[in-house]
Amino acid sequence: MKQSEALRNYELTRKAIGYVDRQKAKPKDYKRIGFKSGLEVHQQLKTTSKLFCRCPAGVYHSDDDYDAEVIRHMRPTLSELGEYDGTALMEFKTRKNITYRLNNESACTYEVDDTPPFRIDPEALEIALEISLLSKLNIVGEVHITRKQYLDGSIPTGFQRTAILGVEGEIQLKHKNVRLIQLSIEEDSCREISDTGHERVYKTDRLGMPLIETVTHPDMTTPDELAEAAEYIRFLNRSTNKVRTGMGAGREDVNVSCAGGSRVEIKGVAHNKWIPELSHNEAFRQWSLLNIRKLIKDRGLQLSKWKMKHKEIDFSMPELLAPTLREKLDQSLKVVAINIPKFQGILSHFLQPGHVFADEISHRLKVIACIERPNMTHSEEMDPVLKGNEFEAISKWLKANKKDAQIILWGPSDDIPTAIETIDERLRMAFEGVPEETRKSLPDGTTIFERVLPGSDRMYPDTDSAPIPLTVELIDRLGENLPMDIADRYAQMKGWGIPEDTWKYLLSKNMIPLIERICEDFGYTHKFVGSFLGHTFKNIEGKNETHKNFSYQKIYELLRYIKEKDMVPGIAKFMMPVIYEFPDMQFSSVLTSIHFRRRTLAEIIAPVEFLYEKFKDNTDISDIDAAKNWLMGQVHRQAVGNVKLADLSQQIQQKIKQENESHE
Repeated sequence: MKQSEALRNYELTRKAIGYVDRQKAKPKDYKRIGFKSGLEVHQQLKTTSKLFCRCPAGVYHSDDDYDAEVIRHMRPTLSELGEYDGTALMEFKTRKNITYRLNNESACTYEVDDTPPFRIDPEALEIALEISLLSKLNIVGEVHITRKQYLDGSIPTGFQRTAILGVEGEIQLKHKNVRLIQLSIEEDSCREISDTGHERVYKTDRLGMPLIETVTHPDMTTPDELAEAAEYIRFLNRSTNKVRTGMGAGREDVNVSCAGGSRVEIKGVAHNKWIPELSHNEAFRQWSLLNIRKLIKDRGLQLSKWKMKHKEIDFSMPELLAPTLREKLDQSLKVVAINIPKFQGILSHFLQPGHVFADEISHRLKVIACIERPNMTHSEEMDPVLKGNEFEAISKWLKANKKDAQIILWGPSDDIPTAIETIDERLRMAFEGVPEETRKSLPDGTTIFERVLPGSDRMYPDTDSAPIPLTVELIDRLGENLPMDIADRYAQMKGWGIPEDTWKYLLSKNMIPLIERICEDFGYTHKFVGSFLGHTFKNIEGKNETHKNFSYQKIYELLRYIKEKDMVPGIAKFMMPVIYEFPDMQFSSVLTSIHFRRRTLAEIIAPVEFLYEKFKDNTDISDIDAAKNWLMGQVHRQAVGNVKLADLSQQIQQKIKQENESHE
C-alpha cells in the first residue's frame, strides 16, 4: 500500500467508526457507542509509619540514593484450580531482571518478605474507616487481611496485602448518584525508576505506604461524569486532612468499555484533568477494534483456518536488503518478514488520534518481547521506512497476495521467537474484538498496552495476619466528627456567595475549614476570604515555589494582623506574595517592603483636584466615569489597606462633580 493510500485509509476508517474529537463530542456520541466507565481511586494516607512494618512513611530518596540492591525474577505457579494467571504468563515471557533499590531509612526485611508483617498500623486503619463512613459505606464487622497477586514486579513478594473495610456506598454528583462497590486499605507498590529491554528497576521507598482504594460501579456514561466522580472522591478524601497530596499521592485506575467491548483498565492516571480525554479515546479505540473485527468477518476469514507466515532475511539475500534492513543486520539483529493473509487496510486502520492498529502490535513487542521501539515496519506505513519497490520485493519473496499485509520485525535473536508469538497472538485477538488489558496513559490523551488484565481469582487469605474485629464503639467514635459531605460543601459555598470558579481549588486544597476559622475568629465575610484564597492566593501559588516554612497558618495570621491593625482587607493582596516567598518575615517589615504608609481618606483624596485639572489638560474626554477611573488609578495604591475602594470611588466622584460645578 502506498503512503497516500495508507493516509487515506486512516482517515476513511476514522470517519467510518464515527470518531468525534473530545472537544466536539456530545452526550449522544457516547450513547451511540455505549460508553461505560468506573473508577478505582487510590489515595495515600498521611501516617507516620508504613502499613505492615514500622518504617517511616513518606520518606523519599533520589533514584541513585540507595544502600542495597535485590534482584528477582517473576515465575508463574499453578493456582489451586490448576491454572496459570494470564498476567503471570505474560510477565514470564519478558524474562525481566527486576532490581529493587533499598535505602536503610525507608525499608526493612519485611519489604523483601524475609519478616512476617507487623499488626496493621492503627492510625492508617482509623483514617481509612473514617473515609469509609464519609463514603456512606457499610462497614464490615471484622477486617480480614488478604493477599492480592501483583505480578508485574512492583511488589517484591509478588502479592499485596489488602483488606476490605466497607461495601455498597454512594456519592452524589450534580445530576446522579454513583454507587460505590467497596473501599479497601492496602500497601502501596514500588516506584518504577526505569524499564528498558529486559531490565526493570524499582525504588522501595514508597513500598508499603498505607493506601486506600475506592471502587465505583461502572455508572458513568460520559467522560465528564467520570471526571466529576474522580474529583468528588478526591475532595472527599482530602476533606479529612489526613491524606497525602502531591505527585503520586493520589492515582486513578480508569475502567472503560463500549457496547460490545471489554473492560480495559487505564492504569495510574496521575491527573484528573487527563481523565476525560483518556476515557474518550479509549472508548473509541474499542469501537474501532470492533469495526476491525467486522471487516475481518466480512472478508470471510475464519480463525481456525487462518495462519500468518514468516521468513528470516539475512545477508545471503542482497536483493531484499534495503539500507534500513542492512543496518539492522549490521547491528547483529535478526530480521524477519511476516505475511498476514487478507489483512490489507487493517494495519493502517484508525484506533486513536495518531495511532493505528499496527501500533498495538509494536507496543506489545516492546512490553512482552522487550524489543525497544522502533522494532518493526509494515506495508501500510504513513511515514514509510522502506521505499515502495523495496517492500514490493519482499512481498513477492513472501508470495503474498494483493490483499495481504506484511510486517518486518527486527530484534535480538533471543527475543525473536517471543516477538513472532506476540504478533501472531495480537492478530488473532483482532478476530475476537477487544482484548481485556491494562493500558498506560500518555500526555496527549492516548494510551498504549501495558500488560494483560489480571485474572479475577487473584486474592486469597493472608495466613500471617489475624482478623481484626471492629467494635461499635470504635465506629461510633470515628463517626462523631466527620467533615461535611462534599455535595453539602458545594451548597454551602454557593450560599456564602463564593465565586463558583474557586470551588474546585478550595476543595482540592481542603481550605473550607480555614475559611470557616478565619471568618469565625475575625469577622471577615466568607465571600471575601473564599475569593482571596481561590483567586489571589491560587495565582500566587501557581507562579512561585512553596517555601519550606510556609503553611496555610500564615494566611490565618496575616488576616488576623490586618484585623488587629484595623487595615482594609485589600492590603492582603499585596502582602501575600511577599509572605509566600519569605514566610519568616515580620508583617510590619512586609508592609515596609511594599511601601505601605498609613493615610486618612482626606490625605488620599487631597491631590485629586490637581490631578483632575491635569487630566482635563491632557485629554479631550469629558466622560465623568473615564475621569473617575483615571483618578482611581492614580491614588489606588495609597488607598489599599487604608480605605475601602468603594468609599474612595464615591469621594472622587463627588470631587469631580464639585469641580465641574465650580467652573460653570
